[in-house]
Amino acid sequence: MGNRIEMVIHQTESKLTAEQVAEQVEAACNKYSLALLQTYIYHEIVESKGFPIQRKVFVYNICQAKTASMMLTTNPEFSTFMPCTLAVYESGDKTVLSTMNMGMMLEAVKSNEELYNQASSLFKSFKQMMDELAAGK
Repeated sequence: MGNRIEMVIHQTESKLTAEQVAEQVEAACNKYSLALLQTYIYHEIVESKGFPIQRKVFVYNICQAKTASMMLTTNPEFSTFMPCTLAVYESGDKTVLSTMNMGMMLEAVKSNEELYNQASSLFKSFKQMMDELAAGK
């Protein structure tokens, strides 16, 4: 992947299948006190529209209400980036877990120390959850 995409995307790889990772997402969200708002089995969605693809792709909308409330109260323009999205997809012989690089985005709210710390903590937890999912923990 090129440098530009790596600036906006955080990802980790797994030797597990996409389905094996997908089976664990709900439990992982519960462990990290995150709300799993929506699950999209994207390869099935695009196939139902007449555009089958040759890889499994799962997309999850995930929220932590406290952080979302704080962000929307002071920075409603961030609603464009909400809720947090986790993508799990096949790439060759591996599975990729991917999300937006919130670290870069959070620089915009650094002047609000409470919000910055809360959102940074969320991003750290989100990355840890991704690593655990990738490892099958």
